[in-house]
Amino acid sequence: MLNRMGRLLQISKRLLSFKILNRMKMDLPETRGVVLSGTELAKEIRNALTEDVKAMRSKLPKFAPGLSIVQVGGREDSNVYIRMKIKAASEIGIHANHVKLPNTTTETELINHVNKLNDDPNVHGIIVQMPLDSVNKIDSHVITDTVSPAKDVDGLNTINEGRVAIGDMSGFLPCTPNGCIELIKKSGVPISGATAVVLGRSKIVGTPVAELLKWQNATVTVCHSRTKDLPKVVSQADILVVGIGQPEMVKGSWIKPGAVVIDCGINSIPDSTKKSGQRLVGDVAYEEASKVASYITPVPGGVGPMTVAMLMKNTVISALRSAEKLLSSAWSFKALPLKRVEPIPNDITISRSQEPKNIGVLAEEIGLSPSEYSLYGNKKAKISLRVLDRLKSQKNGKYVVVAGITPTPLGEGKSTTTLGLVQALSAHKGKNSFATLRQPSQGPTFGVKGGAAGGGYSQVIPMEEFNLHLTGDIHAVGAANNLLAAQIDARYFHESTQSDKALFDRLVPTVKGERKFSKIQLRRLEKIGIKKTDPNSLTEEEQRRFARLDIDPENITWTRVVDLNDRFLRKITIGQSPTEKGKSRETSFCISVGSEIMAILALSTSVEDMKNRLANIVVGFSKSGEPLTADDFGATGAMAVLLKDAIEPTLMQSIEGTPVLVHAGPFANIAHGCSSIIADAIGLKLVGSDGFVVTEAGFGSDIGMEKFFDIKCRTSGHVPNAVVLVTTVRALKMHGGGPAVTPGAPLKPQYVTENIDLIKKGLPNLIKHISNGTKFGIPVVVAINSHATDTESELNLIKEAALIAGAFDAVICTHWAKGGEGALELADAVIAATKKPTRDFKLLYNLNTGIEEKINIIAKEMYGAGQVVLVDKVKQKIVEYTKLGYDKLPLCMAKTSNSLTGDAAIKGAPTGFTLEITDIFVSVGAGFVVPMVGEIMRMPGLPTRPSIYDMDWNGETDEIEGLF
Repeated sequence: MLNRMGRLLQISKRLLSFKILNRMKMDLPETRGVVLSGTELAKEIRNALTEDVKAMRSKLPKFAPGLSIVQVGGREDSNVYIRMKIKAASEIGIHANHVKLPNTTTETELINHVNKLNDDPNVHGIIVQMPLDSVNKIDSHVITDTVSPAKDVDGLNTINEGRVAIGDMSGFLPCTPNGCIELIKKSGVPISGATAVVLGRSKIVGTPVAELLKWQNATVTVCHSRTKDLPKVVSQADILVVGIGQPEMVKGSWIKPGAVVIDCGINSIPDSTKKSGQRLVGDVAYEEASKVASYITPVPGGVGPMTVAMLMKNTVISALRSAEKLLSSAWSFKALPLKRVEPIPNDITISRSQEPKNIGVLAEEIGLSPSEYSLYGNKKAKISLRVLDRLKSQKNGKYVVVAGITPTPLGEGKSTTTLGLVQALSAHKGKNSFATLRQPSQGPTFGVKGGAAGGGYSQVIPMEEFNLHLTGDIHAVGAANNLLAAQIDARYFHESTQSDKALFDRLVPTVKGERKFSKIQLRRLEKIGIKKTDPNSLTEEEQRRFARLDIDPENITWTRVVDLNDRFLRKITIGQSPTEKGKSRETSFCISVGSEIMAILALSTSVEDMKNRLANIVVGFSKSGEPLTADDFGATGAMAVLLKDAIEPTLMQSIEGTPVLVHAGPFANIAHGCSSIIADAIGLKLVGSDGFVVTEAGFGSDIGMEKFFDIKCRTSGHVPNAVVLVTTVRALKMHGGGPAVTPGAPLKPQYVTENIDLIKKGLPNLIKHISNGTKFGIPVVVAINSHATDTESELNLIKEAALIAGAFDAVICTHWAKGGEGALELADAVIAATKKPTRDFKLLYNLNTGIEEKINIIAKEMYGAGQVVLVDKVKQKIVEYTKLGYDKLPLCMAKTSNSLTGDAAIKGAPTGFTLEITDIFVSVGAGFVVPMVGEIMRMPGLPTRPSIYDMDWNGETDEIEGLF
């Protein structure tokens, strides 16, 4: 009896549990056979995407989503699908490009094509149409994984598939499975808590749709060919997704009443009532199933249109992400913490104490895509000029130039201040900022001055790579310069030893029965007024005019260069070999950074601008006085080829991990002394409207800053927002009458002990440089670069004097010892100064002003001169230059950097002195005229004890020793 009662109790418990479970099951809809139209839903989605694209283009008018469809072979079924995708893309506003490859395409060739599309910023989505119709074996999985995950709008890359598997929906969802989910949602039946059954486990549909359902909180069962009692399993489904490729396999009797059925199959079966003799059906027996299911997708017109709609959606999502990057300048920057020690070690030790970021990581932090930079190892990279195209709609950031007072031979720390300021702005203030610096020449590095990476805890790292070779730009400049020099002398030799006809025939030879002018030779014909393109049609006189430049060997102004200090190359004789048949002449070498080509690299605004400037280089004159250009010698294209990589700025980093752009290195006393326009332009776009680009102008305001404004800014059109003027106690004491400061020798006691009197006497130099800055209508912030021996009284005296003299602010800085932390007050002052409107900015002179008047304006306004004296040969050259139109060019004054006057020994801020212009030459390619003030050395020499004595390479540690 007790046993019977126990059994009844167990049965009643089971019945109760069954009733509870039934209550917990979903309440499925009572409706039956409602068609879930993929065609209608896809239309709604496409309409919404069209509006998204319109909204995107209202903010970025020149922006368009880009989709590339890659097809191998020419299968007609693939063509039908591709036409359908292109039509849908066009209706939405997506620019679709059909990349057709022959059926002989190899796997490697296809990978290369896909990688080009990966690197194209105008392509936001890539589809590789399957199947691949090639006579060669191609692994489709390798190809889908070659497509960048960021452009994989099919959602087939393993990375995107893996994201779906772990519930990370940040990548692209596979199109057909995502379309299935959207159709289910359209039914209104909740997915969360539902029992879902997926028939099929293919990579394209079954497996990913099961994952998506799982992460929508359905309980999912995946069925396949080995599943037992399939109808029973299917009958449990609240949601049924079928993709098995078997026509009408799933019967109505299998389906749970009220279930949602998504049929992904599309099969062709015989049908005599159709013209084609066939009709399309799904994997579900539609007529039967529609009587049982609440909602069901038709075939065709169900999942198919949704696949295309989801493809378009992914493409627009990808484009929106790119557009957001264009509209937002936010960086994901992470600073490197400093490991400061006391006493402060030397620069190379500090540099090696910090492990730099992988440069690819920094590139991504500042918003560069992998296609926009090329790695040179893992510490530096070249930045493509394509960045400027991508960001052409981006507003520029704030533009700050760092200049100095008249320096001591030791320098006053402009590079150090530039880096300390940027470290403060980015690493401590959270502002996007770049330092843009010149590449240092190896002349000073191996001479006396040393490198130019900054110093202390405000420097570029790795210091060795910055100071030695870098990415080879200076060598490329030297090669281009010397190629032109070689061509000039070779052409002179050949003209001197050949008849007109022989010269013409060799310049325009017949090759394989064809004789034609090259592009550069056609430009030569146009220049001399010959409107013919057939070499055989030229008269003898025209052949002579074309072939003979009639070079005056006594008036060849182009010299060779080398990036070292070598005093014995200041004057040389070339052509002494018997093979040159007595065509010897005197010439000279210049240091590479003094080459006009270096100035061209720094002043070019684009590749075409650089090529035009190279073409216009005047290398000498004919015997009749006509200027001869690099284009006349046929060298323009070849020089551009050598500069192909050099035109791209190099990305490096400061010791606190902030970005640094290094590009070009023209000397400031014999050239304009500024880093490149292109580097500044890239930086100004990347930082965004609230960011900062801090660049440096060589030497004092009288030299580098004046040229920065009147040459560089005039050329670039960039308007600066502030000047940071660097001064030191040491320099002001020197200008106040202190003893000579000599590199390598200990400082005299006056410089390391308090001496207020010397500073007071030296202050006029600082005041003059502040005045120079304010003449351009730009606020001047004085950065007092303090040293350990400076006293508080000395520093405060300078600060007070700067403010009285009209500086926007004056700040005592300790960035050499503390890095960015030591320049926080300077950063605040610069941020405040750059908030002032830039409408007051003005250049010093108008280009239409004559050469002599421009010289007078600069000499009197910038230097404090009372009068200018031109020697006779300068007056004569000015007359000639004016006839040639060179008087409309800006001036690049070549003057000593050690004094405001032309005499390096005169310190302070004298006025009313006479400035003598001893020579003048023109750099037509660079775009300026160079008046010479006294003797300016274009090729430095090594001292008695150059730095080379301390340098070595440790083969065991692989470290460079002796750099500073």
